[in-house]
Amino acid sequence: MTVLERLYASSGIEVIIDTLQINVGNDVYYLTKGWEDVVATLEDGSTIVTFIASAIDVALPARNADGTQDLKFAISNIDGAVSSSIQKSIDNLEGASVVYRKYISTDLSAPAEPPYAMEIKGGYWKSTEAQITAGYMNVLDRLWPRFRYTLPLFPGLRHTS
Repeated sequence: MTVLERLYASSGIEVIIDTLQINVGNDVYYLTKGWEDVVATLEDGSTIVTFIASAIDVALPARNADGTQDLKFAISNIDGAVSSSIQKSIDNLEGASVVYRKYISTDLSAPAEPPYAMEIKGGYWKSTEAQITAGYMNVLDRLWPRFRYTLPLFPGLRHTS
């Protein structure tokens, strides 16, 4: 039984701490859901970061076989920092990604399970909040093989009689 399974089965004093690392261009934001900042060690064991307490909410990807596994999260945009970072990323055509980590309150030395690392697909923001969707590469909508053998490139493919 893993630590998380034991945590879900019991009603002890331990709680799950959701954290997000948002990378927008060269800017990195470490956020946690709640009222208190959390100092934790990343999965590499050498980097200790402070996750800033924020008004965020996270919806984990569904465990299904439809090919789209999206992590949706909402962040408070009261101070305008989120919308200005997103706008700067769009203006500079820089990529954005998110890393979701789950910690247990009694053990902040490493995440309780491997983190989710995803590219930000899109979203929208209003004056009070930003709704963002991140996900893995959608394998079902990818062309295969990647290099397509088409008639303009390979006219010998056309059958003539």
